[in-house]
Amino acid sequence: MAPAAAPTETPKASGETGKEATGPASGELPRGFTPPVFNDPHKARQYLKVRLALAFRIFAKHGFDEGVAGHITVRDPVEPTSFWLNPFGVAWNTIEASDLILVDKNAKVVDGGPVRLMNTAAFMIHHAVHTARPDVNCVAHSHSIYGRAFSALGRNIDMITQDSCAFYNDIALYAAFRGIVLDEEEGIAIASALGQKKAAVLRNHGLLTCAKSIEATVFWFISLESACRAQLLADAAAGGLGGETVKIDEADAAYTYQSTGSELAGWFSAKPVFDSMAKVSGFDPKL
Repeated sequence: MAPAAAPTETPKASGETGKEATGPASGELPRGFTPPVFNDPHKARQYLKVRLALAFRIFAKHGFDEGVAGHITVRDPVEPTSFWLNPFGVAWNTIEASDLILVDKNAKVVDGGPVRLMNTAAFMIHHAVHTARPDVNCVAHSHSIYGRAFSALGRNIDMITQDSCAFYNDIALYAAFRGIVLDEEEGIAIASALGQKKAAVLRNHGLLTCAKSIEATVFWFISLESACRAQLLADAAAGGLGGETVKIDEADAAYTYQSTGSELAGWFSAKPVFDSMAKVSGFDPKL
């Protein structure tokens, strides 16, 4: 299977304004600025492992790591019912491709680095999402501070900024919390709440994002964390003035989503941060 991002998705509510979004984010990328496609699944596997290692380093740079909580997984292109993830207890800012572990559908670590410890919660959540969403190759979850704070409100984000519109009609709310996800039923419940959307607010827990590519998944998480921070600030400021935030019109939010909310837009938006982290970490820039 091809691990790279698929062409731009059909917008959730296109045409409402009579305008069509154009430009790089909506699918018109120049040659050399498109996701790679592999015919050899073993070459795809190595590429994805390097990108996943970079993803953990990017998350660490943004402060999304806390103790041993949080996980990012990528579906294995050789055996699609299995996925690669971070070994339990290994610092995210030091992770190499060779550190990652491969977990099969039975929650067994079948390949990977020297530390072959698996986070049970990671398996329960990610296995459920990967199983329910064959279109998704990567899933990310973390207890980021603003996502965690916003999740305590038990509500979804509002369309109050251009950036939040990337999630227009494309983010779910899991309105329950039953403790650490250590059983299969809870993972399935989260996957069910997520449905066909690319992100979810997990009440009293944190954020979750998913996509065809690792890059888009990472960008959606960074962007959603930022959207939660912006809304917490805006709601507090508006409340202090005895008012409320100004919401973006539905048609304008739909139009903005066309340019900012697609799979390809997510991949392209993440490219600079991946390029930067590859250079800083000394990774092969071609991977």
